[in-house]
Amino acid sequence: MITTPDLSTAAWRKSSYSNGDGGDCVEVADDCPGGFIPVRDSKTAPGGPALVFRAAGWAHFVTAVRNGAL
Repeated sequence: MITTPDLSTAAWRKSSYSNGDGGDCVEVADDCPGGFIPVRDSKTAPGGPALVFRAAGWAHFVTAVRNGAL
């Protein structure tokens, strides 16, 4: 069974792919225990729900973005 991690103390950071004028604000928390990476849209839903990925899957996604595959 997979349980949702407690994100109440997560240290969120703005993605380097978010633009600097306040748009496209994607935030990631890297410090969650259990090998999970939560991601949220802080522009439309600050403090709102987050998508939670396993760290390995997130690493594959980030690599694909950096390599221009997505």
